[in-house]
Amino acid sequence: MSLNALLGDYTLQNVVMGAAMLGLVSGVLGCFAVLRKQSLLGDTLSHAALPGVCLGFIIAGGREMGSILAGALFTGSLAALVMLLLTRMSRLKTDAALGISLSVFFAIGVVLLTYIQGTGNASQGGLDAFLFGQAAATLRSDLWIMAGVSGVALVLVGGLWKEFKLVSFDAEFAATQGLPVTLLEALMTVMIALAVVVGLQMVGVVLMAAMVIAPAVAARQWANKLETMVMLSALFGIVGGVTGALISALGPGLATGPLIILSLSSVVLVSLLFAPRRGFVWEILKLQRDRRQLRHQRVLTTLYQLASHHADRQYRSEKRMVDAYLGTDSRRALERLTVRGLITQQTPPSHEPGDHKRWVLTPEGCREAERILDDLGRGGRA
Repeated sequence: MSLNALLGDYTLQNVVMGAAMLGLVSGVLGCFAVLRKQSLLGDTLSHAALPGVCLGFIIAGGREMGSILAGALFTGSLAALVMLLLTRMSRLKTDAALGISLSVFFAIGVVLLTYIQGTGNASQGGLDAFLFGQAAATLRSDLWIMAGVSGVALVLVGGLWKEFKLVSFDAEFAATQGLPVTLLEALMTVMIALAVVVGLQMVGVVLMAAMVIAPAVAARQWANKLETMVMLSALFGIVGGVTGALISALGPGLATGPLIILSLSSVVLVSLLFAPRRGFVWEILKLQRDRRQLRHQRVLTTLYQLASHHADRQYRSEKRMVDAYLGTDSRRALERLTVRGLITQQTPPSHEPGDHKRWVLTPEGCREAERILDDLGRGGRA
């Protein structure tokens, strides 16, 4: 299939637009779940949406998208309310309350799904696709519903930005400022349920948790401000969604939902590895740099202490003396300190025994060694 024919394909257009909307709203709302340390919330709400899907099907008497999404939003919000009540009215921690809500609601959903499959309803076909998503079945009318739900969520975020920001970072301080913290937390949870509802058709209830969390996790590695984090998370969500949709269109039989999640997982992996100041590679390089700097400082202060012991700042130290003092090879450190102009290399006079080269501190090297020792002394006194 040519590129023009591929881009002009009606189904692909629907899938790409749906994936982009899903990535946008999931990326924005997922940031608040990550910052509130409720990453399992997306998993709970997505699984809790299954009984709502089944109830919407039963009430509508068929696979009516509006009824199904309304039911999913209802049961997802109900699961969030149960979780909040468990944490407020019992000694359960948040993760335990989320686990209970997830298990109970998903079990109810499986029971209802089994019941529907046993009724022999001719329109039940494809209902189990909500477990893993069926992006190819997305219609233009479904996109309008997704756009409306996404728009409501984004408008709420924009209108209550300062309140959401304060509650996410410091709920206790927000309470002292007179903000209705419980109401705002419940509203944020309902909005995440909205994101889950948007993604049911695309990735399903099983994988939707990754759709909510992955863009925010990746963005957190690159950003220090909430505004930047939200924008990056939305961008990562859109890129991951569109990339997964396009890859699935290039290969026959490739599922769109899992490919979207794999695309987002690739973004997360790159962010975890290479993000400045937070990535694993950055940390490894920083650790190596710190170790190298420490070796250089030890060699420099050793030369200074040898010179002080002999009461001669121009004392010429041999490499083997430094090695014996430190218990390690100091060749590279000596070479680097020489390049930095902190020490100089000298050939011993003919009347001195041995033919080993010697190292002498420069005035700048003496000052640097004194600074290091002074800092160490202050640290010890502190």
